[in-house]
Amino acid sequence: MLTLREELSKTHGIANDGSPFVIAEMSGNHNQSLDRALEIVDAAAATGADALKIQTFTADSMTLDLSEGEFTITDPKSLWTGRTLYSLYEEAKTPAEWHKPIFERAREKGILAFSTPFSEDAVELLESLDVPAYKIASFEAVDLPLIRCVAATGKPMIISTGMASAVEIGEAVEAARSAGCTNLTLLKCTSSYPASPENTNLVTMPLIGQTFGCNYGLSDHTMGNGVSCAATALGGSVIEKHFIIDRSAGGVDSAFSLEPDEFTALVTEVKRAAAGMGKITFGGTASEQAGRRKRRSLYIGADLKAGDVLTPENLRRIRPGLGLAPRHFDALIGRRVGQDVKRGTPMSWDLLDDKS
Repeated sequence: MLTLREELSKTHGIANDGSPFVIAEMSGNHNQSLDRALEIVDAAAATGADALKIQTFTADSMTLDLSEGEFTITDPKSLWTGRTLYSLYEEAKTPAEWHKPIFERAREKGILAFSTPFSEDAVELLESLDVPAYKIASFEAVDLPLIRCVAATGKPMIISTGMASAVEIGEAVEAARSAGCTNLTLLKCTSSYPASPENTNLVTMPLIGQTFGCNYGLSDHTMGNGVSCAATALGGSVIEKHFIIDRSAGGVDSAFSLEPDEFTALVTEVKRAAAGMGKITFGGTASEQAGRRKRRSLYIGADLKAGDVLTPENLRRIRPGLGLAPRHFDALIGRRVGQDVKRGTPMSWDLLDDKS
């Protein structure tokens, strides 16, 4: 299966450089301002991110307008404790009429734009805007009808797997494939906000890929870039992080979103991590060959006359590397030179007395 980057390089002309496909997630960080949303598009493009992602939903497509019981967040550790689900989604939504200007601005800035739909109506809207790919959020990974609806578009799909059991992931993969998805990426995700590195468990990623025969990557809710770089080293082909212009301005996801300088560093470092993986090699790369001259080798350490015996005092293991390799040292001790040799001469076989 082609990676998402490889697929989109064919369909949308993005660079196919082997690095992870990096997604800047706007989510609700626009704070209900279209101008702010467009500023986020501009800033995301400037970081070098491959794509900007939004979320497509209404409060009514997410929950019921109720405040009692489970419709109010009561967990004191939650960033949104005390809020009703409906009011939170009403604040976080990206209005339908904003989608076109956001996607048009992205095209102007040379960055791909797509979305996470939360309903069949959202998919219909996004199809009318010809998005290049789709993302299924972790909380919707169990919504098999929605997954089948997205898969039927034939576009590449990303599914976050936060909280999902192996069985649930398998059901999501089967739903996507049976409905027509041919390019699927599963993202390891820890659905806590922010997430700690200790709870990220990145070593699960390659197992996800092996078990389900999919591309894999990371939806990263930690702060900093270390976890994303580690995910890249483990073969992650997609990295997603929340993005904001200024955390101090607040917003539903501001606490775990990266600012522009931080996101630029993320893009740079995951590309370095990907480039650093390289291929299995021994003996040094082409760029290292000149360094062989700086390695240790055997040199004559004192002026010698023909017939003199090589000893640890007059046969030295030193830099540079123009003499015989140090592995010959023991075999040469006790041999005689067959000619006069000056101090500083690199040791070679033709300096020996053939009879010694």
